[in-house]
Amino acid sequence: MTLREQLILVSDEFGRARGIGRQRVSTIVLNRGSTLDLLAQGRSDLNTGTFERAMIWFSENWPEGAEWPAGVPRPVLQAEAAE
Repeated sequence: MTLREQLILVSDEFGRARGIGRQRVSTIVLNRGSTLDLLAQGRSDLNTGTFERAMIWFSENWPEGAEWPAGVPRPVLQAEAAE
């Protein structure tokens, strides 16, 4: 699974768990509503720093009771890394 596919899978699962669409998730996490749709369509890209920040954001804000997608490494939370 590519990093792009991982980000789309995580964002879509997050959206399902929160009851919001991909564009809203994209606005919340990436400050631009079209970014995740463009990534999913293969019409855009992002740099590794943006990917890492987004995945950390998802990990830190993951809905309680929702399962993190299988096959996608979950970043270690900042508080856990300090322990």
